Amino acid sequence: MKNSLILFTLLVLASCALIAGCSSSRSPSSIEMWAGEKGKVKVLSTTAMIDDIVAQVGGERIAHIALITGEIDPHSYELVKGDDEKLSLAQVIFFNGLGLEHGASLRYQLEHHENAIALGNLVLEKNPDLILHADKEIDPHIWMDISLWSRIIDPIVDTLVRIDPAGAADYRSNADAARQKMMEEHSAVYRSLQNIPQQKRYLVTSHDAFNYFTRAYLATVDEKTPSEWKMRFDAPEGLAPEGQLSASDIQAIIDHLIKYHIETVFPESNVSRDSLKKVVHACKQMGLTVAISNHPLYGDAMGPPGSDADTYLKMIRYDADVLIEAWK
Repeated sequence: MKNSLILFTLLVLASCALIAGCSSSRSPSSIEMWAGEKGKVKVLSTTAMIDDIVAQVGGERIAHIALITGEIDPHSYELVKGDDEKLSLAQVIFFNGLGLEHGASLRYQLEHHENAIALGNLVLEKNPDLILHADKEIDPHIWMDISLWSRIIDPIVDTLVRIDPAGAADYRSNADAARQKMMEEHSAVYRSLQNIPQQKRYLVTSHDAFNYFTRAYLATVDEKTPSEWKMRFDAPEGLAPEGQLSASDIQAIIDHLIKYHIETVFPESNVSRDSLKKVVHACKQMGLTVAISNHPLYGDAMGPPGSDADTYLKMIRYDADVLIEAWK
């Protein structure tokens, strides 16, 4: 009996040791892997859309990571535990600018980092005529037009070459390949959406994230001025989703839906549907049939890993395909 008890005790202790050993050999986190990359330029991007392009340009010479991931709103993002380490380790930070990252804690860090590059601001400096405004504010959603987003490639290359001159040839070669791929997809998305009859190409989403998309892909050739192409897009919420709607906001959207015979509105993956639900409810009370699409669009965030929108170009193509399917 005594020998059996001793044997049982030894087996229990061995099992505990085995479990402890297994738990200690956990997989490293993404930030640990990023921080542990030796001999590579450590690049932090605020959004996944920036990180995607940075990864293509940097290739094997950089270690890259995105600060804001998943279904988190980049407009109001505030720093969380672990972000300080990312910001301090980063040799360079690429951020959108144009007022997108206006959370106080993040904005402070970007303003005080010695090598933080506002890509959108640089695009604005060189191409002020291409940047849109809404309600007298700069519209920061420039990634929604692939051809415009491709203009962030040059400042990314310039910055990486400055930090890592030995990689100049690689960065420029990667940049050329990325730019060509982007412009090919830009043309393909344009052609596929232009095949939809123009009387159907009227878009209503949760917030003002699709102005650039509308101008680039939904407008006709003749609709070059904002007064012309802007009629093809509307949203109950402004540039930064807040969810506070007045009766006049709702009525304005209803008037737009009636004027252009719009029967479907589109939610966004990381924005509350409350505003659209209020609009649809008000329409129902008026005897109007308006539906919320079952397929949300991606505006301020890409899709999760493994999804049909987990890269920048796949995200734009996904949005186009959702619209085509609904409008055809």
